[in-house]
Amino acid sequence: MFGILGIVVIFVMVFGGYLLAGGKMGIILASLPFEMMIIGGAAVGAFLIANDISAIKHAAKDIGKVFKGPKWKQSDYRDLLCLLFELIRLARQSPVAVEPHVENPEESEIFGRYPKIQKDREAVDLICDTLRSMSMNYDDPHQVEEVLDKRMEATLHHAMHSSHALQTVADGLPALGIVAAVLGVIKTMGSIDQPPEVLGKLIGGALVGTFLGVFLAYGLVGPMAGKVGAVVEEDRHFYQLIREVLVANLHNHPANICIEVGRQNTPDHMRPSFSDVEEALRNAKSQAA
Repeated sequence: MFGILGIVVIFVMVFGGYLLAGGKMGIILASLPFEMMIIGGAAVGAFLIANDISAIKHAAKDIGKVFKGPKWKQSDYRDLLCLLFELIRLARQSPVAVEPHVENPEESEIFGRYPKIQKDREAVDLICDTLRSMSMNYDDPHQVEEVLDKRMEATLHHAMHSSHALQTVADGLPALGIVAAVLGVIKTMGSIDQPPEVLGKLIGGALVGTFLGVFLAYGLVGPMAGKVGAVVEEDRHFYQLIREVLVANLHNHPANICIEVGRQNTPDHMRPSFSDVEEALRNAKSQAA
């Protein structure tokens, strides 16, 4: 929503201000297809050179985050706390009973109560791998915490690739705009014997290249790269909550204390209230019963 609104504001303010100042869109519209072909085509080509096919697909998919925003909402954090509570409580009651849920989360009744989390491979793997390691007596809190930190750091590095790739394109666009402008100047020099009104249009068309490169870099692609990175960082808190709760569990805190540790480590704007979590946990207990 805000992504679309931002793009609309950019175009209205830039071109609206230009028109109100007495500018004419004729020269820009006449030059735009060719300048866009040069600048946009070169930017896409450079992007293809710099990235492999998986990174290209990942970046194309991540552009949607500019308009969709973070994947995880406040209700999802509450559901995650309930899911972890059920798994921890069951694991402490009977380590054998939790194994089917950990080994086959796709068919788990507990995971099935939280379908959005169940469909997220990273969250499910993070939970199941950690609980599985506990059943194998790999339960040193400090070692597990270190493993989780390294895993999440690697995941974040991979997730941020799209943002870095888009930012690299944004950094190169002004220079590509200069390339287009220089080509326009070369074209103008070939018509140096023409009258001033013709040369004026040719020079104006050449300058469209410089304008377009800077406009795309700082008005569209750069902000998109920043937004993708911000959304990735925002969604990372969801997986960080898993880490906090499972590490607290390894310290043998009561299950409700583990959940409270996770709740308090949730970002303010996503943190469910204590009463909401308590009510959700009661509902989870009744469903489990």
